[in-house]
Amino acid sequence: MGASLSNLTEATAVNGGPGLGDIPESCVACVFTYLTPPEICNLARLNRAFRGAASSDSVWEKKLPVNYQDLLDFLPPERYHKLCKKDIFAILSRPVPFDDGNKEVWIDRVTGRLCMSISAKGMAITGIEDRRYWNWLPTEESRFHVVAYLQQIWWFEVDGVVKFPFPADIYTLTFRLHLGRYAKRLGRRVCNFEHTHGWAIKPVRFELSTSDDQQAFSECCLDETEQDEANGSHKRGCWIEYKVGEFVVTDSEPPTEVRFSMKQIDCTHSKGGLCVDSVFIVPSDIRDRRKRGVLK
Repeated sequence: MGASLSNLTEATAVNGGPGLGDIPESCVACVFTYLTPPEICNLARLNRAFRGAASSDSVWEKKLPVNYQDLLDFLPPERYHKLCKKDIFAILSRPVPFDDGNKEVWIDRVTGRLCMSISAKGMAITGIEDRRYWNWLPTEESRFHVVAYLQQIWWFEVDGVVKFPFPADIYTLTFRLHLGRYAKRLGRRVCNFEHTHGWAIKPVRFELSTSDDQQAFSECCLDETEQDEANGSHKRGCWIEYKVGEFVVTDSEPPTEVRFSMKQIDCTHSKGGLCVDSVFIVPSDIRDRRKRGVLK
């Protein structure tokens, strides 16, 4: 697209007629309000008017969430003081930590809509203090650089809660999990399934509820190897996001409280060999764009 527009500019200049550079910057800015941030940045390279419009606060104000100031409040004022809206968008499109670094919020670079992730350290995990059952594993495969690894337990329960002024949207909540313990040996990723057991006997139950009485739940067996030994299991050895459900926000005020959990509390059998990384809360259609590897 950039190349064709550039050619058009050159052609009109040769013919002596008006070119793209003759379009008023205010008109270009009006058009940019209908484009995505990546499209705006690409077009900004065409000429001076396009560059000026691509830096306009009126354009980027529409790309930011209506309550973007709530996100800026997590940052030191000197990081965003006197910045233009374009630079504020750039800052907020990178993860902004809060709650002692156990939660992160950011805006999607294409749509400008709010996304959130919550670390396992920001959740209540039954037995997490007892190293006979759980360990914290440092890893580069988590955005929080650490995951909770379960060796063996009978009563499995993970609970979390977040209260935040989510902008109006439809959100999907997912758990990011991994069967097996992984490590790097000689530069290669390897997985150990020594402790992995119990997840094919009965399903895990995922639940969410909101402060305005919305509820959702789902159930899923995390491991199907015992049921299908001939074919093996695609769930082992890779990170998978398990969908809990959706909730709808109609207004950012008052803040929405979201409670979520995953449980397998049937004490007739033990289970183990599971890594719990994080929970994601993202707009549902954004989640659908990247749902490869996501199980419903």
